[in-house]
Amino acid sequence: DVSQALVAVKGTPITEATSVADLKDFRLAAPIGTTSLDVINEVVQPNVEPGAYNTLADTVAAINAGQVDGIVVDADSAYYIADPFVQEVKNSVVVGLFPQTGGEQEYFGLAFEEGNPLVECVNQAIEALRSDGTLEALEQEWLSEKTNVGEVPVFSA
Repeated sequence: DVSQALVAVKGTPITEATSVADLKDFRLAAPIGTTSLDVINEVVQPNVEPGAYNTLADTVAAINAGQVDGIVVDADSAYYIADPFVQEVKNSVVVGLFPQTGGEQEYFGLAFEEGNPLVECVNQAIEALRSDGTLEALEQEWLSEKTNVGEVPVFSA
């Protein structure tokens, strides 16, 4: 499953946000054509025009230059961007995860050549890993604990 997250610079006012409503007056940014930008426009519905950048690198550069208050990205990217040892966004923190609201859940996927007989086997394996909690445990270990980001709260709607 894909979740969206907010990354901001530690100690800035936006890091005090605990709800989606708390974000309305901040300048948020995301790459053009992404579901992250959709979250800003459709879920946050900000009072301030969001920054829309051509690439994730441009979006990261904007927050590092102080042009925006926070960036919205896939949670997995946020964990990497804000990892204390990576710090693509300097001195950053993952402020929170956005709750799933309306629409369809996003998913990561695998690409196969059309007609590949392994597709059904892989789908069954993924479902088994999801059902027994293995996917959640792997996400916790490798995307939270191993990235040194720690627990990230979910914004209240």
